[in-house]
Formats: sequence, C-alpha cells, structure tokens
Amino acid sequence: MSEDDSRPSPGSEPHERRRGWLERLSSAISGEPSNREDLLELLRDTHADGLIDADTLRMFEGALGISSKTVGDVMVPRAQMVALSADARFIDLMKQVVESGHSRFPVHGEDKDEILGILLAKDLLRGVVADNGPGTIHGLLRPAVLIPESKKLNVLLREFRLSRNHMAIVIDEYGGVAGLVTIEDLLEEIVGEIDDEHDDAEDPNALIAAQADGQFAVSALTPVDDFNERFGADFDDTEYDTIGGVITAAMGHLPEVGEELTIGRFDFRVTDADSRRLHALHVSVHAEA
Repeated sequence: MSEDDSRPSPGSEPHERRRGWLERLSSAISGEPSNREDLLELLRDTHADGLIDADTLRMFEGALGISSKTVGDVMVPRAQMVALSADARFIDLMKQVVESGHSRFPVHGEDKDEILGILLAKDLLRGVVADNGPGTIHGLLRPAVLIPESKKLNVLLREFRLSRNHMAIVIDEYGGVAGLVTIEDLLEEIVGEIDDEHDDAEDPNALIAAQADGQFAVSALTPVDDFNERFGADFDDTEYDTIGGVITAAMGHLPEVGEELTIGRFDFRVTDADSRRLHALHVSVHAEA
C-alpha cells in the first residue's frame, strides 16, 4: 500500500470525530460515568465542536440538573398561589379563574391548609352551564396530590408522566401548605421559560408607559431616580435602586398580583410578579392636595 493510500478518505475525519463523541456519550450514559461534571464537560465539548447547538446543550444541562434539585427549589410559594374557596359562589369563582389566566386551581375549605381538591377551569365551566349541574364546587373537584418539599424533581416528573397529573400541592414539615408545583415548572427547568397566551410581550426599553385610562404601566426595574423625575416624586434612592425595591420593602413581603398600596399621591397595583420578584406595576397619580 502506498503512502497516499494510507491517508483517510475525504470527509472521513469529521465522520470519525462524530462517531467518536457519539461513542463517548453513549458510553457515558449507558455505563458508569465518573461524575456529572465529566458528562457535562463532554456535552460542552460537543457543542464547541459544533455537533450540537446551544439550545440542545441547555436542555441537556437542564435535564441533568433536575436530578439534583428539589420541589422546594422551584415551587410557587403559598403567598403566590391562586387558590379558590370551596364556599365561594360560582360567579365569584369564574371571575377569579378569568383574572388569573390559569387552568388548574387548588381548592381549600375554611382553613387554607385544608386542600379539598383541584379544580380545572373546564370543569367549572361545565358545572356552570350544565342543566341540573352540581350545586356546589365540591362535585367538580379532582383529587389533590400532596408531596413534600424535599421530593426530587426528576422523581416528580416521572410521577407526573405516569399519573397524568399536572399539579401537586407542596406540604411543609408541619403538614401545612407550603406552595404548589406544576409540570410546567419542571419543564421550564429543562427548556427554559415557557410563555403562553396570557404572558404579555414586554418592551424592555419601555420602563414607564402611559395608558389610555390615564394610569401608567411601570416596570419594577425602573430606577428610583427616573421614577422621581418622571412624576415629580421624592422616593428615597439611598436604600433601594428600583421602584420595585421600594414597593416590596413598603409591603413587607414579596408582592403578589392584584395587591395594592398607596404611598402619598401614588396608588400602586401589582400587575406582574412571580415567586422570585416583582416585575410590573400599574400606577395612578393623584393631583397635589
């Protein structure tokens, strides 16, 4: 065989490299990788070689990451839950369902730690429009799944898949309600934030926007100086940099959607918040007395 004949054929080197990382990945997954960091390093190497894109790498990282996280890391805390009272009238329940934009709701008795079941918005609608339908919400409830804060996310995801449940109520060590977690919360740990039709698209550059009703849509990230300049206010900017920080401190807890607060001539209403921080406010400004 000549020297030239011993050379790899054109295009064989990328093929060999692709086969090489596939064999390494297959071996790592099916065998006993030394640790998670080695597997992640392998995946990042394949991304650096251009064999998987950035989104795929993030999903791999997210899928591996959920095995080390617990429900307590991702749950919606109790203060942020939209829960319904079993004693409320159908019309009041419908209003809460429409305003929230959610599709599943924990339902409690007189004690909010007494979770009676889960109400699906579609079941409520059927109950309202049905002839001779149930007189109370109790006949519409589905069983609630109760889980501890310490449950691993990968275990819960498998249970969600097998049971076809989409929501679980998280219980603390004393048996009280600590929060809730949905299958969407788990999937977002893998694929990133999932927006739906109820999530407003925001212009990140529009920190303060005038509305047709005379109110203002204000981002919680608006610097206190900018807010003061726009409205002729005098909020202190020495302790908090943003108007969101000022409002959160004034309320004394992480605000939830719908909460209202009046400071001087300003009425604040929370329009967007999650389990981690305040995002947006509606502001009404009164004339000087």
